[in-house]
Amino acid sequence: MTDKTLIYSHLDCLQHDPGYGHPENPLRLQAILDSISDFEPAPLGNDQLVLLAHTAEMLEQIKAIAPIENLAQIDADTFMSAGSLQAAYRGVGAACKAIDQLIAGQRQHIFCATRPPGHHATSNQAMGFCLFNHIAIAALYAQQTYDIDRIAIVDFDVHHGNGTQDIVKAKKGLFYLSTHQSPFYPGTGSETENMPDNILNIPLSAGTGHSAYQKVFIEQVIPAINDFKPQLLLVSAGFDAHHKDPLASFDFSDLTYEWLGEQLNTIAKAFCQSRMLSVLEGGYNLEALTSSMQAYLAGIDKAI
Repeated sequence: MTDKTLIYSHLDCLQHDPGYGHPENPLRLQAILDSISDFEPAPLGNDQLVLLAHTAEMLEQIKAIAPIENLAQIDADTFMSAGSLQAAYRGVGAACKAIDQLIAGQRQHIFCATRPPGHHATSNQAMGFCLFNHIAIAALYAQQTYDIDRIAIVDFDVHHGNGTQDIVKAKKGLFYLSTHQSPFYPGTGSETENMPDNILNIPLSAGTGHSAYQKVFIEQVIPAINDFKPQLLLVSAGFDAHHKDPLASFDFSDLTYEWLGEQLNTIAKAFCQSRMLSVLEGGYNLEALTSSMQAYLAGIDKAI
């Protein structure tokens, strides 16, 4: 076993192209691939894995919409091109293969640099740039394949992961914790939606920066995860809270993400035998996306 973070990605994920001017475009992943030295090719997921988190009706609808050429539109923000379905299956396959390796003790931390993102996809609806919910699929795969009793999902994307919350809501042994800008897209994630040992939303105001976020994380996030005592830590790693990001209004810096990586891996060491999976979500300024992801990985390595 090596301590260095393994990165899964695939060139198929560059073939998901939502169209000219769309913020979630192939240049995001290309910038990441240009900034890293190596990655393992993500395997293809399959329908059986998708159906762990999504309805058969949703899966068939996405397959029916998937175009052979040009674009197909799912909602105001979400489009499919000819390569989108294959890209989404790569994201599913990467996340579940990562679970296999973590549970086998082959790796301590794995980062899935795949796209499209996933945390807005609900059990029955693709939305918000997302087709399949990779992090929720990974959690259910780990729970059902390896009989893991307690799995925590931490989502630090600037947008609330309404899809992940929808899928894990009221499911025993799964704990979803989200810090996010509010009020903001998708309009969910209020404290009224919280459920003991299952859902914890921490909505934060626009302009939240490094020091304020550290305080929230230390006073609310860490104690909640410590109380839950997860055996596996999954992370929806969105980098759109960076102050350079065009789609949001938080004031994070690379230092914030380095600190987050260190804190999360410290938690993984304490409770999860260091088993931690991070999956790429948002981040729409190319420079900030690559620098904050590198900072996050550096923080993880610092905590090893």
